[in-house]
Amino acid sequence: MLKKFLFADLDDTLFQTLEKCAGRAELEPAAYYSDGSICSYTTPAQRAFFAFASEGTTVIPTTARSLDAFRRVDLGFSSYVILNFGGVILLPDGAIDREWQAQMHGQMTTALPGSAGAGRPRRRLGRGLRLPWPRAPGGRRGHAVFRGAQDPDKDHDTLARIEREVVQPWLDAHAGYCVHRNGNNLAILPRSLDKAHAVAHVTERLRREHGEIVTFGMGDSRSDARFMADCDYAIVPRGTQLSRLTLEAL
Repeated sequence: MLKKFLFADLDDTLFQTLEKCAGRAELEPAAYYSDGSICSYTTPAQRAFFAFASEGTTVIPTTARSLDAFRRVDLGFSSYVILNFGGVILLPDGAIDREWQAQMHGQMTTALPGSAGAGRPRRRLGRGLRLPWPRAPGGRRGHAVFRGAQDPDKDHDTLARIEREVVQPWLDAHAGYCVHRNGNNLAILPRSLDKAHAVAHVTERLRREHGEIVTFGMGDSRSDARFMADCDYAIVPRGTQLSRLTLEAL
């Protein structure tokens, strides 16, 4: 029988914040803030799905979370891990995939000047993500390679206006970048920073290790659709951005 692998987004897919939980009964903590307080919860249905998927299928987290934020996720994973929108891959033993980091090093070095400029139109686009460079442990930290924004009042219309009035004009002049917006999160990303590229890399590794395999992709946002489309099957949680876009297209 072919081995099965599920590339699964985490936030708003396998768990979510309390305000996004449709019901408040039988919730269990799934992720934590750096101060130890609860960030996100799983519903009974999500726990049932995760148990179902974990039997006979290897679940590979495919997330925008950084390594630090991923370490505060309280779910069990035992294989590859894709972090930072695909910018970082962890091997099954937890070590950084140096082959992938060497490839990303060149691409992110090229993207850095434009990424720095993306924050200039509006100070609200100044929160940077740091990626580790392919150096030994303890080496120099990475540089900001994308710009992101969240509205403190969680007003999605505000982010829509920022995207329309600030981000889109900038993107029109910078072909190598794209925008990700879902809920209260907006980010300007180099096109080379994409979960789909990392999923393709890991899938090739898995085929070298196991021969022919079956792959599943699962995610909640428009940006997840790119890596999900490259898998043999796609799974979309109900009530998410991607499920709404799918229904609107029918």
